[in-house]
Amino acid sequence: MMQRAEKSSRQYSGIAENPIQSFDVDSDPLDGVVTSPKPLLVLCLGNEIVSDDGFGPEVAHRLQNEDLLDLPADVVFAPVAGFHLLDLLAGRKRVLIVDTIRTGTAKPGTLHCFPAGALTPSHNLTTSHQINLPTALELGKQLSLEMPDVVDVLAVEAQDLETLSEELTPAVYGALEQALDFVRNWIRQNSSEEPL
Repeated sequence: MMQRAEKSSRQYSGIAENPIQSFDVDSDPLDGVVTSPKPLLVLCLGNEIVSDDGFGPEVAHRLQNEDLLDLPADVVFAPVAGFHLLDLLAGRKRVLIVDTIRTGTAKPGTLHCFPAGALTPSHNLTTSHQINLPTALELGKQLSLEMPDVVDVLAVEAQDLETLSEELTPAVYGALEQALDFVRNWIRQNSSEEPL
């Protein structure tokens, strides 16, 4: 037991000695360093193992298998929200968040599109342990980070956000193609509206 504690202490002190790594943002991504983010971001939130909360991850997976490399958009699945969004949002001009929502007024599988902050928060953008999206955006501005000018939300009305399952309910699964078309059109429209 003592050896294990000493070993982990040595590992930790090695990490603590140099916790910050610098990256050249203009370098070639094939060199293994981070590049500047594309001006558009499709940020898909959710949890792959909670039934309808897997909608965002499924949209991201399907889009990442398409040839979108020539477009000025990154498609990212992030199982996080709150403060973690700052790194993903910084340096972007426009963002589309794909998530689940429960309004209680629409049938499961209904797609809602709205500007961030205009409707009931989507499922993953607020929890009791994290800050909400408007607060994250304001915090980013206060920290002098370049935050997006436009943040839109595409949210599907969820039926089941409690069951541990990797399968979407039939109603939410049925909304996938329409959501994918919406995202593709959002990317095209926002990449041609003005120089990014």
